[in-house]
Amino acid sequence: MSLYRKKPVVIEAFQMTKERRWDNSAWPEWLHKAWNAYDEEGGCLTIDSDDPARERLCVWTLEGVHRVEWGDFIIQGVKGELYVCKPDIFAATYESCE
Repeated sequence: MSLYRKKPVVIEAFQMTKERRWDNSAWPEWLHKAWNAYDEEGGCLTIDSDDPARERLCVWTLEGVHRVEWGDFIIQGVKGELYVCKPDIFAATYESCE
């Protein structure tokens, strides 16, 4: 077995909360773009049809559609693709570079 280390890559991420879902003024430009491209494949946002209040979002990732829970991070990858990441995994994997 060989060991490998993930190369350092700077990503953009946005933590989705219930408040931020409805007040999108703090959304980064790439998230607005994904929201407005709801009918395109790859990294687009849609409203969760299983959510009775229609508040939660889903992200179309390269691996399929993923539901965004409150507190999850939406990450824009190095090629513009979107991913959903749980807060504990995000904290263990990323650190701020600001």
